[in-house]
Amino acid sequence: MTAKVLFTGKTHNTAGRDGGARSSDGFLDLKIPEPHPAAENLFGAAWSACYMGAIGLVAAQRKVALPADLAVDATIDLLNEAGAFFLRARFDVALPGLDRDVARDLIDTAHTICPYSKATHGNIEVVTNLV
Repeated sequence: MTAKVLFTGKTHNTAGRDGGARSSDGFLDLKIPEPHPAAENLFGAAWSACYMGAIGLVAAQRKVALPADLAVDATIDLLNEAGAFFLRARFDVALPGLDRDVARDLIDTAHTICPYSKATHGNIEVVTNLV
């Protein structure tokens, strides 16, 4: 079976004092002068957006109404140990008004289906907190 492409994101990045990133559709157009930790910020924003979508999908499958103020705060750490660089991630998920057990199940299950979570599984330390 051949996978169906649902969306393709394409960006062009430039380096230096006038560096930036621009998507081919023009939706994303950022100035990112170096040095700047933009990669970690962008990765956190993209991953948490995908993760929120996965939470929504799981909630819909379970017929759970999500609160309008669902929020995910992502923290992406760039670490260095003995000259090796690596990442660590933490997601603080707010699902106000939902039963804690239901909310915990939603965020844990969403983490197993989110494409970003799947891509990083086993590669970096990830903590998901229900706040």
